[in-house]
Amino acid sequence: MRLQTQAQQNLQKEFNLDGYTLGINDGPVAGQTVPHLHMHLMPRYNSDLKDPRGGVRWAIPEKAKYWT
Repeated sequence: MRLQTQAQQNLQKEFNLDGYTLGINDGPVAGQTVPHLHMHLMPRYNSDLKDPRGGVRWAIPEKAKYWT
């Protein structure tokens, strides 16, 4: 969590962001395909999506279903 906070602080200084989407997939039912831990840290602006609901999976709609 310290690295995540540090990354957010560095991004904030550089890009003056409005928020962040954080995501962790824990277990196959959550979409985890490799048994390890990593965190998705996605910088966000108020205007980057019309509807930001759905978090990590739908933040980039054309990449949402990456396995096809």
